[in-house]
Amino acid sequence: MPLIAIVNATVIDGAGKRTQGATVVVEGERILRVGPGAPPADARVIDGTGCSVMPGMFSSHYHASYRMVGQAGLPIGMEGSPGLLTLRGAHNMGLALDGGFTSVISAGVPHAVDASLKQAIEEGIMRGPRIMVGSRDVSTTGHSQDTYMRWHWQAGEHPGALVCDGPEAFRKGVRTEIKRGAEIIKIFASVGHSVRGKYGLMELSREELKAAIDAAHERGVKVRTHIANKPAIRMALELGMDVIDHGDGLDDELIAMMVERGAFLVPSCFHPYRALPIRSGPHAEIMKQDMEAMLAILPKAQAAGVKILVGDDFGTLTLEHGEYGKELGFYVEHAGVSPSDVISWATRNGADLMGMAGELGDVRPGMLADLLIVKGDPVADITLLGDPGNILLVMKNGQVEKNLMAERPVRVTPQQLVDA
Repeated sequence: MPLIAIVNATVIDGAGKRTQGATVVVEGERILRVGPGAPPADARVIDGTGCSVMPGMFSSHYHASYRMVGQAGLPIGMEGSPGLLTLRGAHNMGLALDGGFTSVISAGVPHAVDASLKQAIEEGIMRGPRIMVGSRDVSTTGHSQDTYMRWHWQAGEHPGALVCDGPEAFRKGVRTEIKRGAEIIKIFASVGHSVRGKYGLMELSREELKAAIDAAHERGVKVRTHIANKPAIRMALELGMDVIDHGDGLDDELIAMMVERGAFLVPSCFHPYRALPIRSGPHAEIMKQDMEAMLAILPKAQAAGVKILVGDDFGTLTLEHGEYGKELGFYVEHAGVSPSDVISWATRNGADLMGMAGELGDVRPGMLADLLIVKGDPVADITLLGDPGNILLVMKNGQVEKNLMAERPVRVTPQQLVDA
């Protein structure tokens, strides 16, 4: 198998720990060696002087087809034809890969777009990250996303939401989404976190939520939920929810529950931060209070051992696709979380959610070679990850997907050297 060796770089592992001047050797799709020493004589050598090698990142709340969502007021999935939304998703997947996100975990998508994109990437038709396929938003008649259909009743089935009423309907609905390719089910459980409506209420009953979670888990599929008030989060955790999206209302009691149950948290505060300057009125004030409360409690959640993830509603009015890496610097600046911890959210924790802990999310021998070469040191300056131009090389499964290092001289002298 061909060997690739990255030399003279700082290696950053999935916990954000740095090792200076290490050599990383990749054989085929896996990492062969990490540590001191010269590269193999027959390796293709890449000089990482002044750079860092780190794991490929995970965007764990990803909407592939979003573009300027909220501008037209149309139901999600009706902004364009299924073909257009799939092509848009393909473009966005390329942006994710070029930004250093070698894996994305869906938070909801219309028209089974994710499933089509995943198959196209696996067939080599297009380039893109590894995808954990999402479902439509599953909830009840008249829930906050379903109300957008009131003026579009002639359109028939909601392209971005699956409406279910009663436990049996939720079981069938979840199974239907799995049949369509979903690997993680999205439940819309409450309003809040930029979604308007009556705060503090649930969009579905306990029995309906239990049926949905049980149906997914019976088939080995995870469940995530848009949820933003304490009673609703407590109920979801009691019933076995895997991922809490947004989680406004998080407190000490809920932190303890999340740690005990091993649930994941996607705080996604970057979106409200960007949206607040164009919002006004009581809704904006609630949104601001919720965001500030979440930013204040995140260091406590991190210290307690909550598995926190990066990922947000990119593709909305104020948060464009391609800005993914800026989210990491946002949490360092506004929540006071260390760069190393935020890097672990984007690497090790994402791999855990995808069910690939031990395969991805770290830089260790035997792991799949999803690796980045970053100009500079993102532990010292996390904002480096916010500029895709600083992501000099992206490797997925040992294959180089992006390479801006061709002009760098090689600084080692084994027998046979070929610069990248």
